[in-house]
This record gives sequence, C-alpha cells and structure tokens, in this order.
Amino acid sequence: MSENEPKQAVDTTEPVKKPAPRRSGRPGVLSLALKDKAQLYSSFMSYIQRGGLFIPTKKQYALGDEIFLLLTLPGETAKMPVAGKIIWITPAGAQGGKVAGIGIQLADEDGSREVRNKIEALIAGALKSNRPTHTM
Repeated sequence: MSENEPKQAVDTTEPVKKPAPRRSGRPGVLSLALKDKAQLYSSFMSYIQRGGLFIPTKKQYALGDEIFLLLTLPGETAKMPVAGKIIWITPAGAQGGKVAGIGIQLADEDGSREVRNKIEALIAGALKSNRPTHTM
C-alpha cells in the first residue's frame, strides 16, 4: 500500500454481549420453603420422570444447569437436601401471568427418591386434580 492511498478503518470494538446465564461447573444453591399442601401441589411436577419441582425465582439460569435445593416441606422444619437439573424455565412476564422461575428434575439419588415419596404422600389425593399449577 502506498502512502497516498487511504487507510481502511479497522473496527476493533467488541460487540456488546448480554450476560450469559449461569454455566459454572458448580451447582447453584437455592432454598424453597413450601408452607402448605396447596403450594406443594402447585410446585410439584409429577409428570417428570423421577419427579420435579418448580422454584419461583427471577435469577437467570440455563437449561441443564445443576441445582442443589434446600427444601422445607409443609409441616416440617428440617431442610431436606435435593439435587436436580433445570429442565424448565418460565421467564418473567410469561404469557398467562405465570410465576417466573425454574423447574428442576430430581436427581436419581436416594435423598431425591425420599423427597419424592414424601411429596407424593402429602398430596396423594390431589395428584390427579385438574387444578392449575405453576407449570401446567
């Protein structure tokens, strides 16, 4: 290139990126205290293999993120540790006025099986109900 030719401008700025959803190697830790059986029914996803729970949150997560949940069931004071993976996301402002949050599939572990059994025992009569839940 000669000295008389105009130089081409080179764009060295990087495009503005939105913050990425969490994707660290460590699971996120959340706490969920369900006060009554109606709230438990609205949060439990019985149609998910191994069971699932909907957790209201405005934090951003990505599908597949690992979650560690400290769950308090109605009528109990102890927090039960539950491992899971995000399989459902309801964003803020979702159609139909749904609550923003994430759905986790319970892990295939003894503790998670115990949690599912306790949940199903607590809401046994309502499992086949047509009442709306946080997810369906």
